[in-house]
Amino acid sequence: MINYDLNKIRAIIFDVDGVLSAQTITLHPNGEPMRTVNIKDGYAIQLAQKSGLRIVILTGGKTDSIRKRYEGLGVKDIYMGCSVKLKVYDEFLAKYGLADDEIMYMGDDIPDYEIMKRVGCPVCPADACSDIKEISIYVSDKSGGNGCGRDVIEQVLRAKGLWLSGAEAFGW
Repeated sequence: MINYDLNKIRAIIFDVDGVLSAQTITLHPNGEPMRTVNIKDGYAIQLAQKSGLRIVILTGGKTDSIRKRYEGLGVKDIYMGCSVKLKVYDEFLAKYGLADDEIMYMGDDIPDYEIMKRVGCPVCPADACSDIKEISIYVSDKSGGNGCGRDVIEQVLRAKGLWLSGAEAFGW
């Protein structure tokens, strides 16, 4: 259970590699990384969007498959190729008039560290690196690519009374 007032959360930001996809990536013969994603994460992401919770993708990855996957789930804020994530994070906050305590961030490795030190609710998958686990207020029992996204989204939506509420909960 996440030890935070989840009613404050207006946006959840996800890293992709190691969070919404497994840490091990198969390489296509053309050199492009091929990721495996979790269907239950996908269901939760699209439901969160429909329920008014802003879902954000913030990744160093640059492949079209990332954009297609998350656009297809209704995600509007997709930031790719981010080598310094904090700059993009600050721009995102300014764009929507959000404060750090209204943000949950799920990351797994050192490029996520600076943002996770700032947000109100830093969380991580079970297989995150030790530095990230140390600064997280919640470590999911699910590893990256194995439902950790669903875990945290479901907790936020339940806290807000939006899980299994309304017709949008029962479809894609």
